[in-house]
Amino acid sequence: MDILNPTELKSLIAQQEKVCISLYMPTHRVGREQQQDPIRLKNLLAEAETRLSATGMRRPEIQKMMSQAEELLWNKDFWQHQSEGLAILLSPDLFKVYRLPVEFEELLVIANNFHIKPLLPCLGRDIKFYVLAVSLKKVRLFEGNADMLSEIELNFVTNMEEALRLDDGERSFNMLSGSQRSGEGRVGAGSLHGHGIDDDDKKDILRFFQSVNQGLNEALNDRNIPMVLAGVDYLLPIYRESTSYKNLLQDGIIGNPDREDLKELHEKAWNIVRPIFEESQKKAFEKFEQLSGQQSDLAIHDLTAAVKAAVFGQVETLFVRLGAQKWGRYDAENNKVMVTGEPGPGNDDLFDFAAAQTLLNSGQVFAVPPEQMPAGEEIAAILRYAV
Repeated sequence: MDILNPTELKSLIAQQEKVCISLYMPTHRVGREQQQDPIRLKNLLAEAETRLSATGMRRPEIQKMMSQAEELLWNKDFWQHQSEGLAILLSPDLFKVYRLPVEFEELLVIANNFHIKPLLPCLGRDIKFYVLAVSLKKVRLFEGNADMLSEIELNFVTNMEEALRLDDGERSFNMLSGSQRSGEGRVGAGSLHGHGIDDDDKKDILRFFQSVNQGLNEALNDRNIPMVLAGVDYLLPIYRESTSYKNLLQDGIIGNPDREDLKELHEKAWNIVRPIFEESQKKAFEKFEQLSGQQSDLAIHDLTAAVKAAVFGQVETLFVRLGAQKWGRYDAENNKVMVTGEPGPGNDDLFDFAAAQTLLNSGQVFAVPPEQMPAGEEIAAILRYAV
C-alpha cells in the first residue's frame, strides 16, 4: 500500500503538460480476481494508445510514454502486493503508481493535467493515531491509520515483573510468579478475581504504568496524536491515573490485547477514532446547510460560479461528487467557463479542476458519494468572501 500526502497531491495538480494520462482501476489483494487485474490494465493501456493516436500523436512518442506502465503487466511481484485500487499517472516526463486502499471505478482520462478527484478520499486516510495495549506481561504501542496498525518498537522495559525488579534494586518479589499469575485477570492470590484489587497490588501496577508513561514521554515526539487505550477493564483506569499523555481518548478497547488479532484491534480502534477525523467534514456540511438556509451569498452550488471562485482563491470548502464528470474548460483570459459536455483535447473535468484550484489556494475539498452531497447537488462550495 502506498501513502499519498497533500504535498505530493499538490505537486501532481501543478503538472501542466501536453498530455497527462490518469488511469484508475479496482484491484484485488488475493483470489481469482487478482489474475484479471493485469488484463484490465492491459485493456486500459490499449484504449489510451488508441485515444492518443486519434489526436495525431506519433507512435514512437506513444510507446516511449507508455513503456513503464506496460512493464507492470509482466511484473508478478507488483500484482501480488496490491491494495483495493490502482492509480497510474503518466506524462512524457512523469510516471507515478499508487496502490491505495480505495476501490476506484475504472476510469481513463487524457487531458493537459492530471485528473485527481478520485484521489481526494485518500487524503482523509493520511492520518495517524496510536493504540497502547497495556498488559502486565507486555505493553505494546502501535501506530495506526485508516487501513492498518504497525507496531512501534519500545526501548524501555515493558514487562511488569522485570520493571519492578529493576525499580526495587533487584530485590525479589513474587507478585507475578506461580500459578496465581496464570491469567491476566489476577495479580495476587485471587485479589483481582472479579476485579477486586487490593491496595498493594494497585500500588505496584501504578508504579509499573508510571515507568511506562516515562518511557513513552521519551519515545514520542508528538504527544498530541490521538491515543486509544486497550486492555482488560481493571487496568485501564489505573493507567489513566498514571499517564501524562495529553490526547488519551476517553473511549478504550476492553479485553486482553494479547489475545487480540491485529486486524481486530485495528477495527475496534478505528471505530473509536474515525468520528474525530470525520468531524471536520460534518462541521463543513452543517455550515453549508446553515448558510444555504439563510440564502447567504457565501454558499453556492452553481458550477460556473464555483470554478471561478476556486481560481481566485475564494473557496474555503468545496464538496464534489465522486463518480461524476462535467467536461469543459476555463478561459483565464476572459474569466469564462465553457461547458462542452464531452472529453477531448484541452478539456477538463470541471469538478476536478475546481477541486485542484481549491487545494492550490489552501481550501479544503471533500469528494463524497452522491448521497452525502449537500442538498443532493453535484458541486457545492462555501466561500471565504462573496463577490
